[in-house]
Amino acid sequence: MGKYVVKLGGSVLADEVSIERASSWIKGLLEKGNKVVVVVSALKGVTDELLRSSQRLHPDAPPEMLDEILAMGERTSARLFTLALRRQGVDSVLIDPASPHWPIITNNQHLDATPLLETCRQKVSEGLAKLVEQGKVPVVCGYVGLTIDGKITTMGRGGSDTTAVVLANCLDADEVILVKDVSGVYSTDPRKDSEAEVLEVLTAEEVFRLSKGGAKVIHSKALLFLHPRGKIRIGSLDTLETTGTLILGSEIPRLNVVVDDTNITMVTIIGESMGEPSKIAAAVKSVESAGGKLAAASVEEESLILYLRGDGEIVEKLHDYFVQNRLGKAVSHFPNLSLIKIYGAMLELVPGVIFKAVQPLATQGVNLFGVLTISSSIRIFVSTKDVEKAVNLIKKNLSEYMTQET
Repeated sequence: MGKYVVKLGGSVLADEVSIERASSWIKGLLEKGNKVVVVVSALKGVTDELLRSSQRLHPDAPPEMLDEILAMGERTSARLFTLALRRQGVDSVLIDPASPHWPIITNNQHLDATPLLETCRQKVSEGLAKLVEQGKVPVVCGYVGLTIDGKITTMGRGGSDTTAVVLANCLDADEVILVKDVSGVYSTDPRKDSEAEVLEVLTAEEVFRLSKGGAKVIHSKALLFLHPRGKIRIGSLDTLETTGTLILGSEIPRLNVVVDDTNITMVTIIGESMGEPSKIAAAVKSVESAGGKLAAASVEEESLILYLRGDGEIVEKLHDYFVQNRLGKAVSHFPNLSLIKIYGAMLELVPGVIFKAVQPLATQGVNLFGVLTISSSIRIFVSTKDVEKAVNLIKKNLSEYMTQET
């Protein structure tokens, strides 16, 4: 026996036949003595069609009105799925924004709202949790939220994943089960590589990095709300019993600012066509053969910039390798730099985060020797003599995003 939040994606709810199949699967889960909350996406293609129709009718439609329209997809599918469960003899309860038990309260960011976790927790304890304990099966509209003053919001692409993870957190559920049309999380895109394999176990941090890199696994915003002891299982109705991918909760900072290294040397190699793969490979090989460690790199048409950990003792070797082999014209270096790293799940939720980080540095006369966005982090290079001042300025400007609730 366990407590599960099951999210059914639009690809699983394509038509009446697939809805009936999914409802039968939920009934099977209940017959094993489990308690279940169902979160539904809109039926396949409905959200896209609603958005296209809205944009054709009014290209500059107000976000508040778009939220009202887009929410209709999930509000409809929740009603249909509630009917399908009732036909199976399941005591299901429709939960949409008009319900007194509605649990998802968000900020006011229309079209990309973020749940207010502690407010959601209170709402869940007052309503949804009691329904679950009574043996009922709530069917909740995914993707949709309400502001504190009662306005409809939506949570952006993948918003139903966020709904499910928030509810699991608030209910202290054993697992979130994300039912999709794939067998799990693959090592690469199976449509492009026949050798792709389903990964059995990943940490939330690993999935966060994959999603920030473009993998369509789970929306990175959802991972912000996964309890460190929480679990997410991803698979299809056919594979969840035997395979699928298990994601284990891990600490993902909302937003953190740290000094990664106080002994960085910036090396600039100038030449022609420095972005050619052969020259990039040569740079990496020469750094490796000289015993150096690469912290980051930036490539332009006529220059290659390497940020090396250490005092730049290998610069001479780099010069000899590139200039003597006519791979570049000249090499220069700038030592005594520090690397400041900004990372965390809130990065994508902070509008203009790079500007907010560097703006106070410019105002206070702190020179920048590079700003790079790499995977799920922002890396800023400053003189080591300015690093403490820079970190304090960045933290002060981003402090509101480093709190628990936004």
